Amino acid sequence: SPQAAAMAAKRSTDEMRDRVVLGEFGVRNVHTTDFPGNYPGYEDAWDQRRFEEAFRVDVIREEEGALEFDMVGIDAAIANAFRRILLAEVPTMAVEKVFVYNNTSIVQDEILAHRLGLIPIKADPRLFEYRNQGDEEGTEIDTLQFQLKIKCSRNPQAAKESSDPNELYFNHKVYSKHMTWVPLGNQTDLFPDADFRPVHDDILIALLRPGQEIDVLMHCVKGIGKDHAKFSPVATASYRLLPDITLLQPVEDEAAEKLQKCFSPGVIEIENIKGKKVARVANARLDTFSREVFRHEGLKNLVRLARVRNHYIFSVESTGILPPDVLVSEAIKILMGKCQRFLNELDSVPME
Repeated sequence: SPQAAAMAAKRSTDEMRDRVVLGEFGVRNVHTTDFPGNYPGYEDAWDQRRFEEAFRVDVIREEEGALEFDMVGIDAAIANAFRRILLAEVPTMAVEKVFVYNNTSIVQDEILAHRLGLIPIKADPRLFEYRNQGDEEGTEIDTLQFQLKIKCSRNPQAAKESSDPNELYFNHKVYSKHMTWVPLGNQTDLFPDADFRPVHDDILIALLRPGQEIDVLMHCVKGIGKDHAKFSPVATASYRLLPDITLLQPVEDEAAEKLQKCFSPGVIEIENIKGKKVARVANARLDTFSREVFRHEGLKNLVRLARVRNHYIFSVESTGILPPDVLVSEAIKILMGKCQRFLNELDSVPME
């Protein structure tokens, strides 16, 4: 009947608008849909009120250094903007200049400097300014100074037959905990309760033997991941679309158990209904979409794999310099700043 046909057409259009469908040999409906006139009968022009009603953020899991949250109702371009800003544009402090006064270890100066640069420094970048280009000398508002001075020596009390370096030598392992903050100018007054140090104490920098020593001074400056990866505040920042798994018809007994094995643990549950084992989707979110189900001739037409187009699951893992929730809010501020700059440009350019 025409009515049923119209319903079916609406359903398939809904699917195209709201789902990215995973087939056996490819992905359907990947294009962006948020522009008017894309689908007949849908008013897809952007509307602030409608956006505000549909948009939400749910924090799923918050641990020390890791955050998982859902952002629902945005377009891929916005999701990707947040990801890229987190990776490359949220500033941090990192070692930029290393002054080597003495280095008789077997680690070459430039390798040592590179290793020191990659150590995350626990210092809130919001307290500092960017250093001006061409400034050789750092000042208290834009530079943190650290010293690393350590010398290895023999342990006279060590047993004669011992071959364990930990027993034979003192200071033979140089760790990030040996870096000490040297206040510049009036920094002791500026940051009375500051505890500037490496995020982790146990990062191994070099190995020494008796008589070898390292004596360096480091300048940390504020920078962004775009300029060098050492300034990136996140270990990983990624997002994925929410999985959506639909069983197209009942799957029972042996097929149900086979189906359960095709998905990540916890995705498919088997219930006992009237003596029959029946499969149901318990938690699609846990699935990684290995598409294993498509390898089984008897199962592949019983399931529809899709992802919800506007539901992004973000996971942000911080390097420990700032907590991940702060990083996300900083990223949002940076994006707001970019938008504001763009609007100001539009206002200031005289129209032809």
